Amino acid sequence: MIPLERLRDSFEGVIPSVIATTDANGMPNVSYLSHVHYVDETHVALSNQFFSKTAANVVRNGLATVMVVDGYSGQQHVLELVFERSETEGEAFERVAVHLAILESRMGGIMKLRALDIYRVEDCQPVPAANPLVAPEPLVLPDLMGKVARLAARMSGCADPETLLDMTLEGLAEHFGYGHSIVLVPDGERGGLTTIASRGYEQFGFGAEVAAGSGIIGVSAERRSAVRITDLSRGQRYVQAVRAMAGIEDAASIPLPALEKPLSQIALPLVAHSRLVGVLFLESTERFTFRHRDEEALTVVAAHLATALSFLSDERERAETGRRDRAGPQVEHVPAGRRIAVRFYQRDGSLFVDDDYLIRGVPGRLLLHFLEDYTRSGKQEFLNREIRRDRRLQLPDFKDNLETRLILLRRRLEEKAGPIKLERADRGRLRLTLAGRPEIEVIED
Repeated sequence: MIPLERLRDSFEGVIPSVIATTDANGMPNVSYLSHVHYVDETHVALSNQFFSKTAANVVRNGLATVMVVDGYSGQQHVLELVFERSETEGEAFERVAVHLAILESRMGGIMKLRALDIYRVEDCQPVPAANPLVAPEPLVLPDLMGKVARLAARMSGCADPETLLDMTLEGLAEHFGYGHSIVLVPDGERGGLTTIASRGYEQFGFGAEVAAGSGIIGVSAERRSAVRITDLSRGQRYVQAVRAMAGIEDAASIPLPALEKPLSQIALPLVAHSRLVGVLFLESTERFTFRHRDEEALTVVAAHLATALSFLSDERERAETGRRDRAGPQVEHVPAGRRIAVRFYQRDGSLFVDDDYLIRGVPGRLLLHFLEDYTRSGKQEFLNREIRRDRRLQLPDFKDNLETRLILLRRRLEEKAGPIKLERADRGRLRLTLAGRPEIEVIED
């Protein structure tokens, strides 16, 4: 029997599998399966959504024969299966449910997983090719864990969350060749996620939002599970489903960075101390960019990023708590006659500058706070610890929220290259720079 571990690429669902069963009279029945899932060295799982004839045959004798196809090499294998149990919860069930949830969000719930059937593999044999080709050279895959170690060392040398984010995405491109990546963090208010860092796209997309449970990113965050799609070319409807990431379609929206025609995608939750601190998302224009071994390596990177991001944010908060200096008013000359129109909506914290949407939520309220202090007293420098204590800002009650929101706000202002800038003057200190005088309109609706 061939070890199932050698067939991992046959369990990606790139090419449909075939399942054969027999009824009480020995009459065979053949159906197609979209996916056979690897469980362990001796077990596979099938989603319990068969045609009635296949289901009835399995119930009768518990036997099935499945042919799987390696989407990378085309090699076929036949598995002799014996039904063991049906599961409606657990690790394997959740992993399969996550993949179906991506489709469910755009297909009216018809893909929702009812149960997962676990089969013991009694035998696994290759299918001889009718016209065998010259045997290919053995594929030698690079050592991913060595790359993980080198990237982790670089990440450990980062002294602040912003540098950590940039270093991680840069390292994923340099060490692994993953050139298109995004980090999103929970927005803390609407239950979705907001883009805080990206690499490889024409637009950074800082502030772009993803609704909870929407697409591969939203599902990964909601289920706190890695979601990997090896080949997106199987159908346009499937592509549209996984590309439907941003569920917000109003004037206050920022396009999520995305490849025009991705063929591989993976999203990994960033969890530290049982708390979701973000999602790491990568995509590629090539098939099979993210195989199971890539997922294993990226899981380690994601865990290290989550822990480091949480630690650095907590460390910065402790350092700021010990500071005793205060940021006093500092007025600088602004160009005469330059008017900066600022419009703020209380409903969702949306903030517009010169009629152009900038940001919403906590970052929007933060900027309004800075601008109002400036117009009242000319204050331009702000301390993080003072911001944390200001209850007017309605900051959500979790520690790393302020640091990540300030990073997001600074990056969004830099991307817009408008008349307002927010710079890091020192550790725990921000400096507001204006190319004019703000005129603020607060709309309470």
